[in-house]
Amino acid sequence: MTAYPVLRYNDARAAIGWLGQAFGFTEKEVHAGDDGRIVHAELYAPGGGIVMLSDEPEGGDPRWGNQPYAGRGWLYVAVEDPDALYDTAVAAGAEIVMELTDQDYGSRDFGVRDLEGNLWSFGTYAPS
Repeated sequence: MTAYPVLRYNDARAAIGWLGQAFGFTEKEVHAGDDGRIVHAELYAPGGGIVMLSDEPEGGDPRWGNQPYAGRGWLYVAVEDPDALYDTAVAAGAEIVMELTDQDYGSRDFGVRDLEGNLWSFGTYAPS
């Protein structure tokens, strides 16, 4: 099994740009509907992995119910150099919610909130 996290944004196009600037994500593919809103996008994470995202549909998504999905996700991303990524995230204006911290289990981590409230944790711990 392979897991691909999925996030909803009120402005996915802005999120795609910001995720690239703050964390180095790059576009794999982006699909917009007739109204220009992002219906599906995939971004490559630096070092491997993919995150998927889209705009939150007006009035919610009938498949999943009318719930406020945007800004409610929390992801952990394993990285080789959290200190450098922390500096990049700060320069991009990321809201730091956990400063760089050496964990008891050997990881070096930090956490940020993105432009719509999703939480991102980055650290050296890579589950196997």
